[in-house]
Amino acid sequence: MDTLSLDALLGILLLLLIFGAWFSAAETSMMAINRHRLNHLIRKGNRSAKLTGRLLSKVDKLLGSILFGNTLLNVAAAAITNIVIMRLFGASELALLLGTLLITFILLVFSEIMPKVIAASYPERVALPSSYLLTPLITLFHPVVSIASAIVKGFLSLLRIKVQTDQSKQKVSLEEVRMLVLEAEQFLPHKHQKMLLNLVDLERVEVDDVMIPRSQIEALDIHADPDVLKQQLATCHHTLLPVYEDALNNIVGILHVRKTLALLQQETFSAEALRELLQEPYFIPANTTLLTQLQHFQERQLRLGLIVDEYGELQGLVTLENILEEIVGDFTTQSPAQTGKFFRQEDGSLFIEGSTLLRDLNRKMGLHFPLDGAKTLNGLILEHLEDIPEAGTSLKISGYPIEIMQTQDRVVKVARIFVVPQKTAAP
Repeated sequence: MDTLSLDALLGILLLLLIFGAWFSAAETSMMAINRHRLNHLIRKGNRSAKLTGRLLSKVDKLLGSILFGNTLLNVAAAAITNIVIMRLFGASELALLLGTLLITFILLVFSEIMPKVIAASYPERVALPSSYLLTPLITLFHPVVSIASAIVKGFLSLLRIKVQTDQSKQKVSLEEVRMLVLEAEQFLPHKHQKMLLNLVDLERVEVDDVMIPRSQIEALDIHADPDVLKQQLATCHHTLLPVYEDALNNIVGILHVRKTLALLQQETFSAEALRELLQEPYFIPANTTLLTQLQHFQERQLRLGLIVDEYGELQGLVTLENILEEIVGDFTTQSPAQTGKFFRQEDGSLFIEGSTLLRDLNRKMGLHFPLDGAKTLNGLILEHLEDIPEAGTSLKISGYPIEIMQTQDRVVKVARIFVVPQKTAAP
């Protein structure tokens, strides 16, 4: 070093600081880069992305090489600083102390904090070009890094700590997928984003959350008078109808109304002829997820299933359209029994039938009732009060004042919900 001039030493020191800053930036960018974006670039054939992916597949070697290089540069920078101070001030202990503090501050600010902040803000721009220089350096540092990595793995094994070395293939949970869709709102139309969110939610929404309740099922009693059956078939609002004997729990089959057109034109109409047209009923256990049921409908090539509880009691029915509407929104026509459940008053309050599903209420009216318990508004009120209320009873659930308007047969028929309008910010 005695042969080098002071200017040369300062130049070397500057280069060491620059390379130290690059090592810090490379380390931060490699750890902060978006893995999904990186995998997308790899599939598109981006060369630097492929190189970065290979480096991240052995994260222990990558970090070991970066830390080794960065430590080596920092130590060298400190040594050269001491030489420069001795050239300028001689063997002064105070000068060496102040010089050490100065180089520590410079390394901290310009070789650690600043490059890390930049790399964290623009990880892709830093990581992809850095992969070309890191690849040969990892090969160069391999002997030293291998020894250090072996020592580290030995200590970790003694501590029984498992380390995931391949960072390029991280598993993503459904909740993380949901967050990705929410964060992509600037790239997706709102309608498409909502459909994707609904699709993700199919795994946690159950059939009894979207079913047509038992009380609203349109069905035929095969033992009814033939004239009554003909009238029901002529005025029904669905193409598939459950058929039962005497009691709704005793379902004997599913009737496709289109197959009865020829039968309706005959002079004689018998229950036996109608029975021959029935399809075998398909029963679904309650609490089946919508995603699972959608797959079952596809495998069985069916469009309607009857939901039963653990005791075999009929709870309701679900159709393929019910599940599809959970993804894309309402698109089918509904029978009068399933419409007219929401009546908005002039004061902004809502008159709502007690049999209304809470999911429909939240989705269509923008409310926020809990969905982890009761399925209908009537069930939510009974669950909250733990008693059967009388007309005129008032309560508050989830911040919404509710007044019981009408009860019948131990259920809430109509309730009034007072929706507080949201305040808008002043322009």
